[in-house]
Amino acid sequence: MVQKQDSKLKAVASITIDDCFVIHDIKVIEGTEGYFIAMPSRKTADGEYKDVAHPINTETRQQVSETILASFNQALTEA
Repeated sequence: MVQKQDSKLKAVASITIDDCFVIHDIKVIEGTEGYFIAMPSRKTADGEYKDVAHPINTETRQQVSETILASFNQALTEA
């Protein structure tokens, strides 16, 4: 996990799922209600951003988010 300073983007993370699938460039962003993650995305021809990879259900999204944010918070306390 790479930590960023002086912007809403606070870190960029990668995760490996079951030792067989990796997702890079997951962003940790500081919002008005705390930190949240943004999955990697690509800008489309019409100017919209679409996730390149993302969980397809709420439970998995929550698990990914909690895992990444726990790692981020641990890195903050160790710094």
